[in-house]
Amino acid sequence: MREQIDNLIQKSKSFTITTKEDLEKFRLKFLVKKGLVNNLFQEFRLLEGEEKKLWGKEINIAKQRVEKFYFDAQNKINGEVYFKKKEQELPGYFSEIGSRHPINFVVEEMSQIFERSGFSIASGPEIEDDWHNFSALNFPENHPARDMQDTFFVGDDIALRTHTSSVQVRLMEKGDLPIRSIMPGRVYRNEAISARSNCFFHQVEGLYINKGVSFLDLKQTLYNFVQEFFGANTRVRFRASYFPFTEPSAEMDIYLGIETESDVRLTKGTGWLEILGCGMVDPNVLENCNINSKEYSGFAFGLGVDRMAMLKYGVKDLRTFFNGDKRFLDQFVNL
Repeated sequence: MREQIDNLIQKSKSFTITTKEDLEKFRLKFLVKKGLVNNLFQEFRLLEGEEKKLWGKEINIAKQRVEKFYFDAQNKINGEVYFKKKEQELPGYFSEIGSRHPINFVVEEMSQIFERSGFSIASGPEIEDDWHNFSALNFPENHPARDMQDTFFVGDDIALRTHTSSVQVRLMEKGDLPIRSIMPGRVYRNEAISARSNCFFHQVEGLYINKGVSFLDLKQTLYNFVQEFFGANTRVRFRASYFPFTEPSAEMDIYLGIETESDVRLTKGTGWLEILGCGMVDPNVLENCNINSKEYSGFAFGLGVDRMAMLKYGVKDLRTFFNGDKRFLDQFVNL
C-alpha cells in the first residue's frame, strides 16, 4: 500500500497544468469515480481490519494533497484569465509630457545672459554659518537681518542662508583672482507669505573682482542684462541705496508704465519697478576675505528671480509658482 500511495502522489506532482484543458485532464485522471484516487480507495476496502487502521489516514492525506494540487492550479488559471480579461478592458495609459518649472526657465535664461558676458556659475550650501552669511559681509552685530524675525536659525550661529552673497564670500576666500561669477540659488527669510512675498525665494547674485573695476563697469553689465532680458528699449534708472556689503550702493528700476491697472498696482502708481540691488564691494568685505582693497576693487548685484518670472509670464500672485497646481505648470510644457 505504501508503494501505491507514493506512486499516486508522484504522478499528481509530475502532471503539468498550464491551461484549462490540462486541468480537466488532471480531474479525469485523478478525481472522477474511475480515477486513480478512487481506485486507491477501492483497494483500501480489501484490506483487513488492522491494515485499514494503519493505512486509512495515509490514504486520506494523499487524497487531500491531490485535491489541493488541483484546486491551486484551478485558482491560478482562473485568476490569470480574469486579470487578462480586465487588462484588455482597461483604457490605455498614455504618458503625459512633463515640463520644467518656470522659475528654472528664468534662472537658465538669466544665467545664459551673464555667461555671454564672461561670468561663470558658482554654488554653495543653503545652511550657512554666521561668518559667511553675515559677519564677512560687513553686517554689524545689531543689524536687523540678524533678528529672528528675518532669519531662520537652525542652531547657534547657524541659519538658512538669507542671500547667495555667502557664496561670494566663499569665492573671495579662495583668493583665485580675478573673480567674475554669478550665484543662482534658493534663499530663506522669515517673512509673511502673500501675493508678493514668500518665506523662500530665488536669487541670482553676481560678483566681479579685479584691478580697476569701477561703477561704470557695473552699470554697463546691468544695462546689457536688462536689454537682453526685457528688450532693447527698456528704460532703467539707478537710485542711491544702502547695503552693508557695498559702498556706494544702488537699486535699479525698470519702467513698466501706468497704462494698465496691473502696472499701477505693481509699481504703486509710479510706473517704476525695482528689480535688483547693486554696488561696489565694500573695502571691508574685501579685507575680511584677505583681498587687498588698495589693489583690487569690484562690484556685486542681486536679482530676485521670482519677481522676474512674475513679470515675464504675467503672474499676479507669487504663490502660484509653488502651490503645485498642475494646470498652471501645464502651460509651460512647450517652452
